[in-house]
Amino acid sequence: MTNRRTYTREFKREAVRLAETSGKSLPEVERDLGITTGLLYKWRQRSATRGEQAFPGKGHQTESEEALRRLKRELEVVRQERDILKKVVAIFSQERP
Repeated sequence: MTNRRTYTREFKREAVRLAETSGKSLPEVERDLGITTGLLYKWRQRSATRGEQAFPGKGHQTESEEALRRLKRELEVVRQERDILKKVVAIFSQERP
C-alpha cells in the first residue's frame, strides 16, 4: 500500500510560481521539489483555469460546488416534506365507517 502525499495550497501556488519564473523546465522543477512527474503540469492547468479557487484544500469545495451541494440537500428536504404531505392527505381522505 502506498502513502499518498498531500500538499498545502501555499506549496502548490509557490510551485506554480517557481515553474513560471525560474526558467527551468517543468520536469526539472518537479525533481527539485520532489514531486511526482506531471503533477506540476496539472497544478498549472488548474491554476490557469480556476485562478484563486484553484486549490480549495482537502474536503473543501469551490463556491459553485458548495452551492450545488446545498441545493441538492434542500431538494431532498423538500421531496421528503412532499412525500409526508402526500401520506397525510391519503390518510385524511379515507372514508371512515
